[in-house]
Amino acid sequence: MKARIFQKPKNAMQSGRAGTDRWMLEFAPAEARKADPLMGWAGSGDTRRQIRLTFATRDEAVAYAVRYGIDAEVIPTPERKLKIQAYADNFR
Repeated sequence: MKARIFQKPKNAMQSGRAGTDRWMLEFAPAEARKADPLMGWAGSGDTRRQIRLTFATRDEAVAYAVRYGIDAEVIPTPERKLKIQAYADNFR
């Protein structure tokens, strides 16, 4: 089983950062999605894609993966770059 451990990113459609301090463990897809012959919807028989585990810290997520023999890759959190700008700068 392959999985990735990452910190949940901020929602691009909102300014709030709620829930971004949590770490997620998400399984990699085991098989490709294919179109259903009757409805045409994309799907697969891989049920692990539906599982998303949350942890308070990175170490807890890594310990869980080690305990259950999951080959997990930790993806580091990108550094936040703040663009501090005053409203008056729009008129210069």
